Amino acid sequence: MKVAVVGAGAIGAFVGAALHRAGAEVHLLARGPHLAALRAGGVIVRSDRPDLGFTAHPAATDDPADIGPVDYVFLGLKATSYAACGPLVHPLLHDRTAVIAAQNGIPWWYFHGLDGPLAGHRIESIDPGGAVSATLPRRRAIGCVVYVATEIEAPGVVRHLEGTRFSIGEPDGSVSRRCVEFSEAMSAGGLKCPVEHDLRKDIWIKLLGNISFNPISALARATMGQICRHSDTRALVEAMMRETLAVAAAVGCHPAISIERRLAGAERVGDHKTSTLQDLEKGKPLELDVLLAAVVELAGLTGTPVPTLRAVHALADLLAATSTGAGLPDAA
Repeated sequence: MKVAVVGAGAIGAFVGAALHRAGAEVHLLARGPHLAALRAGGVIVRSDRPDLGFTAHPAATDDPADIGPVDYVFLGLKATSYAACGPLVHPLLHDRTAVIAAQNGIPWWYFHGLDGPLAGHRIESIDPGGAVSATLPRRRAIGCVVYVATEIEAPGVVRHLEGTRFSIGEPDGSVSRRCVEFSEAMSAGGLKCPVEHDLRKDIWIKLLGNISFNPISALARATMGQICRHSDTRALVEAMMRETLAVAAAVGCHPAISIERRLAGAERVGDHKTSTLQDLEKGKPLELDVLLAAVVELAGLTGTPVPTLRAVHALADLLAATSTGAGLPDAA
C-alpha cells in the first residue's frame, strides 16, 4: 500500500506514522521547519499511552512530484484549502486512487451515493461553483470522522492527547475493498478504524459539538468548559444542537444520541480551546463554512426553521470576514 499524507500536521503526521509502522509505504507532504524536522528525525509521537509513544521515519517532501501516484491520499488540510489543493493532490492520482479527507463538518461529497430527491445535490457553501468537486472528484472520496486529539508540540513532534478512532465509510454505504484495506492498515498501526455502513450518522454526531462550541468559542474567546458553565451560553448550545438535529432529520439522517449526552461529553473535555478559536488566535482562516454555513444552507433547502443557527452564523461570518488569515493551505 502506498499512501501520501497531504498536510502532514498534527493529525496527518500521526496517521502517517501509524501507517508506516504497519508496513505501508508512506510519504508526508509538509513545509517549513516541520518538514525539515520530519526529514531529519522522522515523526516523533509522544503520548501518555505506552503503545502510542514511538518514532517513525516515512519519507517527507514538499513536492508531490517526488512521490508520484499512490493508492490512498490522506487529506490532512483544512477544508478551506480543498478547492485550491489541486497542485498538491493531482500528481498523486491514478485511476483508482482514493481520497480520505479527515475533515470536520459536512463534506463536499455528502449527497453523493444517496438516493432520494437530494441525490447528487451540491452544497454551494462548501463546494462553491463545484470547485472542490472539480479538484477532488466525489467518486474518489472515502469519508472519515476523526475522534482523536493531537497537537504539534514542536517541529516533527506530535503529542497524542486522546483517542485512536478514525471512522471511515463509502458515500454509498457499501463496505468496499479499498475501505477494508485501509482499515486493516490503520489497525495494524495501532489505531481504530471501523468501516461504517452509515458514516453520515457519525458526521452529524460530531457536528453537534463543532457547530455550537466552535463559533461560540471564537466569538466569546472562551473554552468549552467556560461555555458549559455559563448558563446562557449553555442554553445557546442546546438550542443550536436541537436545530442541527432537525436539519439532519430533514435530510434523512437520525443520529442516535441525545443533546444531554453530547453536552456531558463536551463538559468532560474541560477548558479546551476549540480549533476555531486556536485558528482565530493564530490569524488563520476560520473553518466555519463546513461547520455552520452548510447546515444553514441545508435548512433553507429543506424549509427547516433554524433561527439560532442563522443568528450565530451571521456573527461568525462577520468575524471570519474581519479577521486576518493566510492564504496558504493549512494542515489540520
